[in-house]
Amino acid sequence: MEKLIIEGGKPLFGTARIHGAKNAALPILAAAIMARGVHVIENVPRLLDIDVMLDILRALGCRAERHDDRIVLDTTRLVTSHIPKELMTQMRSSIFLMGPLLARMGSVQVYQPGGCAIGTRRIDLHLKGLEALGAVIDESEGRIACTADRLVGTEIMLDFPSVGATENIMMAAVTAKGTTVIQGAAREPEIVDLSNMLNAMGARISGAGTDVITIHGVDELSPCRYRIIPDRIVAGTLMIAVAASGGEITLTDVNTRHLTAIIHVLRRTGVQISVADDIMKVSASGRPKAVDRIVTAPYPAFPTDLQAQMMVLLALADGTSILKETIFEGRFKHIGELIRMGADIRQDLNSAFIRGVPRLYGTTVEATDLRAGAAVVIAGLCAKGTTIVEQIHHIDRGYERIERLFSSLGADIRRLAPAPAKAT
Repeated sequence: MEKLIIEGGKPLFGTARIHGAKNAALPILAAAIMARGVHVIENVPRLLDIDVMLDILRALGCRAERHDDRIVLDTTRLVTSHIPKELMTQMRSSIFLMGPLLARMGSVQVYQPGGCAIGTRRIDLHLKGLEALGAVIDESEGRIACTADRLVGTEIMLDFPSVGATENIMMAAVTAKGTTVIQGAAREPEIVDLSNMLNAMGARISGAGTDVITIHGVDELSPCRYRIIPDRIVAGTLMIAVAASGGEITLTDVNTRHLTAIIHVLRRTGVQISVADDIMKVSASGRPKAVDRIVTAPYPAFPTDLQAQMMVLLALADGTSILKETIFEGRFKHIGELIRMGADIRQDLNSAFIRGVPRLYGTTVEATDLRAGAAVVIAGLCAKGTTIVEQIHHIDRGYERIERLFSSLGADIRRLAPAPAKAT
């Protein structure tokens, strides 16, 4: 298995471009199958999750070609609405295909999705929403089959502002008969991006970015050309990295409006941040200040996808901080890895009590999931000595070659491939 080798203690300097958002690209690629023809999707990052989604689309009968950060997707011909189990279990976001396939084919068969083990991520809200639109759902032994002669618009109330459920329902409702209103919808920027792409295809969606989304059904959609928004989590990861290690970086192609919560928190730790259009400058020197309390919550609050990275910064801060996780109950697995590096962290249910230490120390750690992997990389950049990060396939799901990204900013980080097996 590949590993990352990090020699810590170097501040970060330079400029980095923020690539397209994984969490926007995946549902947008899924939505493309709703319109027959050739779509061109730009600013698509090179990530393992994107590769899996493209493999699924090819298995359904689509043609997909990559040209740098551009995907040319021909959805003219679909041969099946049955997503292969071996692909479905590799990535949770494959669940996004339920709504589009149901809308176009009248049926879809999927399996319980895979992905990072960060706690319970039920798909009941997805299924209840599709059922409300008229789908008949049959579940047995991990297989989920949905059928519908014609989806019909209705009012749907979400008990929790689930991003995935909001997007799946929105896609299914686009060609449903009549009007659908989603109450309690998620408000994330990725929802707005999907809405914009669907509207470019001919959909009639309003209210994306608020908690009430209205979809007026249309008879058909047309293929389009669309550019994915920048990845706010990658941007936030880099901001936290320079806050923890020191230095000064400039981020380009960044949507600063999507980063209000992290900007606010980092300024409380003493980080200097200046913003101009799609460019952001982040600088830090000296030991960061503790933050008394941070609580993860749905957008626009502090994102759960930056909780692990933020914990590294607080582990080095002057003082004691509390970080509460309210989205995923299993998203504290990085605590054990950080403690092995010298952090002073105590967990009590879904809260972490962090007493800052002056220094972390390099050792061998594991990327237990995607964002935990980014966190231990940041910890390695700050630590004294050598850090070895294992299980880095998790990191590759959401960051384009993270070692190249940080190397370009002056970090001493490299990827170590396993030695080839000797011939016998």
